[in-house]
Amino acid sequence: MADTTGNTQDLGAKDGPGPQPRRSSWRYIGPGIVVAATGVGAGDLVATLIAGSNFGYTLLWAAVVGCLVKISLAEACGRWHLSTGRTLFDGWASLGSWTTWFFAVYAVIWGFVYGAAAMSSSALPLQALFPSVMDLEYWGIACGLVGLVFVWFNKYAVFEKVMTVLVGVMFVVTVYLAFRVTPNLGDAFAGLLPVVPDEKDSILNTLGLIGGVGGTITLAAYGYWVNAKGWTNSGWMKVMRLDNRVAYLTTGVFVVAMLFVGAELLHSANIALSGGDQGLVQLGDILDDRYGTTTGTLFLVGFFAASFTSLIGVWHGVSLMFADFLARRRGERQARADELASGRRERSWTFRAYLLWLTFPPMILLFQDEPFRLIIIYGVLGAAFMPFLALTLLWLLNSSRTPREWRNGHLSNGMLAAAGLLFLVLAVKQIWDQPWSEFF
Repeated sequence: MADTTGNTQDLGAKDGPGPQPRRSSWRYIGPGIVVAATGVGAGDLVATLIAGSNFGYTLLWAAVVGCLVKISLAEACGRWHLSTGRTLFDGWASLGSWTTWFFAVYAVIWGFVYGAAAMSSSALPLQALFPSVMDLEYWGIACGLVGLVFVWFNKYAVFEKVMTVLVGVMFVVTVYLAFRVTPNLGDAFAGLLPVVPDEKDSILNTLGLIGGVGGTITLAAYGYWVNAKGWTNSGWMKVMRLDNRVAYLTTGVFVVAMLFVGAELLHSANIALSGGDQGLVQLGDILDDRYGTTTGTLFLVGFFAASFTSLIGVWHGVSLMFADFLARRRGERQARADELASGRRERSWTFRAYLLWLTFPPMILLFQDEPFRLIIIYGVLGAAFMPFLALTLLWLLNSSRTPREWRNGHLSNGMLAAAGLLFLVLAVKQIWDQPWSEFF
């Protein structure tokens, strides 16, 4: 049985031979597609486009490094779940009650603000595609309700299939756009050399690109999706590692393709995009003018796929994490991977309660200005989560909580330490940049 106090009597540390390793095969791939689809949202696409429009291909290397950093983090999450049979929250709880309080406050505030942002982001391309049907706020409500109903009534297997289809749409659209703008491959290969632009704040902008794309709480949810898939022990380790590499290869394709679009379409013509998701609507208009209505419409379809996969991915993955959190608070002190594999968590009232929290209260924000102080707190908590994830994984996977065979090696420690330092620098910058004088 799993012990949450830090003792070594883990599911992954049983006496006798361990589970037989599964042969690594493409037919098992699934959770990686889900985490890639959820992690790359509209905001990530905008950030990459703006990097391409500002610096051309110069920061292509940074986008690639960012994918490698995320591979290490997601692999560590999956390795913890498979090697111990314990969930990530169960591991956090073994480090002290401070992790519980951090997660509780984070989940409540982050979920409230993110819910509105996800619904609004999914609504933007729909309003652009069907401008006379209804206002943006009502498109947002419709997206939130569709996401709620879909996740409420479907278990992981159906969820994964739908996410795979939407990822296919994203893949086709982004690759098509990359070819359509006719990238300069010589300049692109030159962009793989680690060069920092000679401009103000260029180092921080570079670090932001490395840390920003595909880097959210969905990385922590990866282990939960691994278990929900039915992978519950270390015999699935090779499969999980292949799945994880596919996830960030897919993410890399999205990032590189959009950077190509930014470099060729925007940088060469000196076109500046608006910040935020509105920049993607603006890009749709530019594509429409340059390449015709079909290309502009296709891009908006891809924009919707990117936004809606992030919505339903968070609705499912973070709800699983919240259900796990409350299960332990109610006294289930040994959170096991097979509980997730059985699908019981997805039918629990705690899972569905957080789904409702993500959907209905945030609708208020669609009709009014965002609450200023809450947005600052949301920004601070969001900035703190990624260093929290990297550093706690470093702690868990070097301790007796993890079976010796699956503890970190030098490469894993180096990657997680680098990720922790990177996200810590970005967190300090984001916290520093908040308008604190107006907060008080």
